Amino acid sequence: MTEEIIIAGFGGQGVLSMGKILAYSGIMQDKEVAWMPSYGPEMRGGTANVTVIISDERISSPILQKFDTAIVLNQQSLDKFEEQIKVGGTLVYDPNGITKEPTRKDINIYKIEGNALATELGNAKTFNMIILGAFMKVKPILSLEDVEKGLGKSLPERHHKLIPMNMKAVQCGMDNIKVVQEL
Repeated sequence: MTEEIIIAGFGGQGVLSMGKILAYSGIMQDKEVAWMPSYGPEMRGGTANVTVIISDERISSPILQKFDTAIVLNQQSLDKFEEQIKVGGTLVYDPNGITKEPTRKDINIYKIEGNALATELGNAKTFNMIILGAFMKVKPILSLEDVEKGLGKSLPERHHKLIPMNMKAVQCGMDNIKVVQEL
């Protein structure tokens, strides 16, 4: 099993930390992992993306041209990465701020109202964990237990008290993802 993922959106949406949590979670499952962030000089508000590869086999390069899954959180990312999803691959997106819906007919497409759900949960900072939960529902390559361990590894110890809230957000994403198109 090898899963090649791109997560893309604006800086400040938790794109890089979501990728880091995915990577740590893969390590907790004794997988081979690559994590390669990319962001502009603006950081917050600028575009950011991260490539994560989780595999049972050795990873030869973290540089990818095509992805099994794209998780996109803004229109610029959808415009840039929709065509880079492999045929039969998966697109997960938050429709907030998306003005032009995905058009591909040869991929699986799912949407999750991450912003609205984070507001309902009472903490906007859980947005990225809701998105992560949505991904986990459609691509169950990681266990909830290992995601919780990954959170423990990626969060500073002073923030470990937030892990239960983050796991609640992951479950919320798993429970609320909607199918747009399945092959």
